[in-house]
Amino acid sequence: MNGGSMRRIQERVLGYKTNISNSVSDIWLLGVCYKISLEDPSQEPVHSSGYASFSEDFSSRILMTYRKGFVSIGDSKYTSDVNWGCMLRSSQMLVAQALLVHRLGRPWRKPLHQPFDRDYIEILHMFGDSEDSLFSIHNLLKPGESYALAPGSWVGPYAMCRTWETLARCKIENNELEDKLFPMAIYIVSGDEDGERGGAPVLCIEDASRICSEFSRNQADWSPLLLLVPLVLGLDKVNPRYLPLLAATFTFPQSLGILGGRPGASTYLIGVQDDKVFYLDPHEVQQTVNISKNNLEADTSSYHCNVIRQIPLESIDPSLAIGFYCRDKDDFDDFCSRASELAAESNGAPLFTVTEARHSPKSSSASRTHEADSFDAAEGSAQDEWQLL
Repeated sequence: MNGGSMRRIQERVLGYKTNISNSVSDIWLLGVCYKISLEDPSQEPVHSSGYASFSEDFSSRILMTYRKGFVSIGDSKYTSDVNWGCMLRSSQMLVAQALLVHRLGRPWRKPLHQPFDRDYIEILHMFGDSEDSLFSIHNLLKPGESYALAPGSWVGPYAMCRTWETLARCKIENNELEDKLFPMAIYIVSGDEDGERGGAPVLCIEDASRICSEFSRNQADWSPLLLLVPLVLGLDKVNPRYLPLLAATFTFPQSLGILGGRPGASTYLIGVQDDKVFYLDPHEVQQTVNISKNNLEADTSSYHCNVIRQIPLESIDPSLAIGFYCRDKDDFDDFCSRASELAAESNGAPLFTVTEARHSPKSSSASRTHEADSFDAAEGSAQDEWQLL
């Protein structure tokens, strides 16, 4: 399939054009700012040095797409995730970015020549499409069963976040402390101080500390932390009051982007310029590739995208999840400071808030009502029941 045909299919699925604007405004990509300055007034922004640096950064992010031809999932006959796995793929991209930052640092860029970094290859191996790969679709579906995940099923951001939390907890509990397969704790920021219904989610510093302590089995005061914030920011579309706040999250050094898109078409949002967001699209169908963690000469081209696309921020689905990675306590404190400042500027409608400690008992997860999300399902409920805005 040629590029033009693929682009037309993507535009039909997503419901809008994907042309890049000629804006010279700053671009923020996962916490990094790119200045688009023109030395020659006749020069197009895409030919500037700032845009070239942005493009290199964009194409270094790991792309996960639909795959076909993998070993069937469990007892099912599914050998492909086409038409149902886009939220799973989007979440894989976000977690892969967290692992890239954790192991290689945010400044890392994909090398032009082989052999590649061992850490990079090992990360790609984790997301292969078989049970041998830690974060494969096969292994994600198992802990997601309690959230109605199944081969061929539709899944939304909240259920996806909880699935990652469950998977990570299982891997941590089954491995020795010094041989952790998942190198960071996960904190799902949801609910308010009275539980998980109503109001903006609350990031409780006391809870984060406890989660980090449990992760290290009480051998360290803090640990690397993956924060996931599932949100519902409107009914049929995002309430406009939240748009500048969403855009601001891409300026945080801890930014891992957003699981978002249109109903029936989840994407991974990773940057912003003016009122548009840049994204990686999982809807291209590719043949399954399972990369050995020892193959430093592997062909990794199917895990990257050189085509830069952007969409209007106002057009994304109101059901989404924001991700952040904090390397240590200082990084977490910096994140909390930035998040508190953003909440203070929200005119009473924050994305989430930060508090030192909870003032009421935490609600039991066993009694939680889960949402019927709109992602991967063009028809269906468009609201998460766990949070009413």
